[in-house]
Amino acid sequence: MKIGILIVFHESTARPAPFAQEMERIGFESLWAPEHPILPVNPSTPFPQGGPIPDVYAHMSDQFVCLGMAAAATTRLKLGTGITLVPEHNPIVAAKQIATLDYFSGGRLIYGIGAGWLREESELLGVDFPRRWTQTAEYIAAMRELWSKPEASFAGRYVNFPPVRSYPKPIQQPGPPVLLGSKDKNALKRVAKWGDGWCPNRVDPAFMKEQLAILKEECRAAGRDYGKLDITVMGSIAGERAQVQEELAKYAEVGVGRFVLQVGALTPDNYRQRLDRYASAYL
Repeated sequence: MKIGILIVFHESTARPAPFAQEMERIGFESLWAPEHPILPVNPSTPFPQGGPIPDVYAHMSDQFVCLGMAAAATTRLKLGTGITLVPEHNPIVAAKQIATLDYFSGGRLIYGIGAGWLREESELLGVDFPRRWTQTAEYIAAMRELWSKPEASFAGRYVNFPPVRSYPKPIQQPGPPVLLGSKDKNALKRVAKWGDGWCPNRVDPAFMKEQLAILKEECRAAGRDYGKLDITVMGSIAGERAQVQEELAKYAEVGVGRFVLQVGALTPDNYRQRLDRYASAYL
């Protein structure tokens, strides 16, 4: 089981470069950074986990700047977006940003994506919110053209551009793996149709066993090779090493290949100690 860590980098946390260096030294496989570019004041959309939206959502640093800093300080650590809200970004500019990070990191980027849940944020950034997954799928298709072709063009509902040249190209071709971070009713169909993997959060092994059986059928229907998909789970496991390892084994048994531990604010003073503690339980 590959083990990653997801952290929100903000003003009070450890800095991305030394944090990533310590992760790599200890033996973690991947570092993941989430995003919310802005947090509207007093939105009417409820927080999915209940209660008010945590203030940390307003303090999320730019994930690509943080992952770039991490890339420059490491050589093996995978770099994951956990997740990028795809329709909130211009896809031509985003394709360049993603390709640049993948190229200069030596092909270490994992592109975890979502379409967004906070309507007020999404609409401020140009999202067709009721059709945000349709918009997301088109953006990904356009980016893959830019990533893989010397001269790319695209004609769609949301994206249109004549033949253009965009470099550097990602090391990974036809682009970094795209993992969908979604549990909605059509998530598995999207993964089977155009995704490279699935990265749901806060799910247990029983849920994954049931859903992965469905995903295999969706892949058969779509003519996709299920065995090539990257299956990742994000969350946390309670208990000491024995309990954690037992639960990780259950995930592995049903077909999960990576577990990404979601951690709180690790500060410059405590991150080394905390990473050692996580390693003792998860690695």
